[in-house]
Amino acid sequence: MTYAPEWLALREPADAHARATDLLDPLRAALPARTPLVIRDLGCGTGSQCRWLSGRLDGPQHWILHDYDPRLLALAEANLTSANRTVETRLGDLAELRAADLAGADLVTASALLDLFTAEEVNGLAAAIVEAGVPALLTLSIAGRIVLDPADPLDARFESAFNDHQRRTTNGRALLGPDAPAATTAAFEGLGYRVLTRPSTWLLGPELPELSNEWLHGWVGAAVEQEPELAAVAPGYLRRRLAEGFRAEVHHVDQLALPGAD
Repeated sequence: MTYAPEWLALREPADAHARATDLLDPLRAALPARTPLVIRDLGCGTGSQCRWLSGRLDGPQHWILHDYDPRLLALAEANLTSANRTVETRLGDLAELRAADLAGADLVTASALLDLFTAEEVNGLAAAIVEAGVPALLTLSIAGRIVLDPADPLDARFESAFNDHQRRTTNGRALLGPDAPAATTAAFEGLGYRVLTRPSTWLLGPELPELSNEWLHGWVGAAVEQEPELAAVAPGYLRRRLAEGFRAEVHHVDQLALPGAD
């Protein structure tokens, strides 16, 4: 599964604002005092996690960028090298990564990825990270909760259908969708890590009109795909929302998995 670079660029400011900065201090405390730090970014897209996190960590860094999509890797590689940061890329299936693939890393990170995994894939990734003995910062997993203002009687129905869509089975894979944060915590804690979880909520509205409108159409479209009966009411729902204006809290979760259960 991959995304258009235009969508990733559109969402990047909301992602950056949402990420849980109070996980940074325990993350920094868990990192080794050596340079350059070696960071593996899984599902890097065009590099938004790197752009957000690299300036919040001390010293020189070497980022190894992983993605399914060669177009996105090329864009990331072209834009992320700096005086304090080197990058290289890895093309491949993220669900097949093992501890040997993470050798030499000081940190594993990912953004908006785990809800696209199955339970088995999350368990496999957690096992690889734990065997490698490194911390993992895993941000912006969907939480399955949307709060819209003003409220509409159809909000709950669209939310439920959307969440079911995120949990759909595709190509034989039963996606976790909003169950990913709980599955991630269980996977890491079952292997002796501790997991810190914080909210990372998108705040949409007139300040981000293009993203807000694109998100609304995508949210409704996914709900209709999952529950075709909603097609009859979706056009009117969209018209009302866009005519009235709206604000939305789109709830996500950030998690920091750290070696040691204490």
